[in-house]
Amino acid sequence: MKIWLDGGLWDTESARVSVFDHGLTVGDGIFETVKAVAGEPFALTRHLDRLTRSAQGLGLPDPDHDEVRRACAAVLDANPMPLGRLRITYTGGHGPLGSDRGDQGPTLVVALGETTRRPDTTAVVTVPWTRNERGALTGLKTTSYAENVVALARAHQHGATEALFGNTVGQLCEGTGSNVFVVLDGEIHTPPLASGCLAGITRALTVEWTGARETDLPLDVLARADELFLTSTLRDVQAVHRTDDRQLPGAPGPVTAKAMRVFDERAGEDLDP
Repeated sequence: MKIWLDGGLWDTESARVSVFDHGLTVGDGIFETVKAVAGEPFALTRHLDRLTRSAQGLGLPDPDHDEVRRACAAVLDANPMPLGRLRITYTGGHGPLGSDRGDQGPTLVVALGETTRRPDTTAVVTVPWTRNERGALTGLKTTSYAENVVALARAHQHGATEALFGNTVGQLCEGTGSNVFVVLDGEIHTPPLASGCLAGITRALTVEWTGARETDLPLDVLARADELFLTSTLRDVQAVHRTDDRQLPGAPGPVTAKAMRVFDERAGEDLDP
């Protein structure tokens, strides 16, 4: 396998990032996960725009979109596969052992891993921890993912593939790596960005393509929604057949099934919507 590191391709065995890189020592970094279909990235422009928003929110220099595109193309060409997880990581670079940044500039890594299409349905659990909708990192896709690691491990312990968070005021927020949608009386709703959720690329496309409404939703909506589904880069639109101990028989329901079809059709028509 080949990866891109700071200007060129490297074998994974020989690529090295400093142990003093700020992304490692203090989690001072951002990232994007991009779906790659037969060597072509999906929605790359939207991902790069969000990468820049995250960089600005963290106070990092704006990433060079042309360089990132070259890096993505080089990695995809060097590692052909039918379906891949393209990971763009951009950190504060070499720095001191503390929160102050160094002056050597950022680190850029682009790597690719093979994946398979997700099942049509999955199970989720809620977790007792909250998202802080007013935090300094709210809405930024940073490498500070330890909270998600802990929550996802909880989900796996309960036979689920995703954990859902409420926020500090008891509203439904998001999953560890997904956005959540609920169907109420035939209408699709999803938490607004003000809830503290990430502005997911697949979320935005699903809202545009299905007419879903952004709505403040109490966490207990999960116990009464007619249908539930998740969206993310690698899930696309994925129905939920169980949330905690509640079964949703017949998932995907008719509204979710239509959303899945619409997303697949629209995404197939345009790889950079």
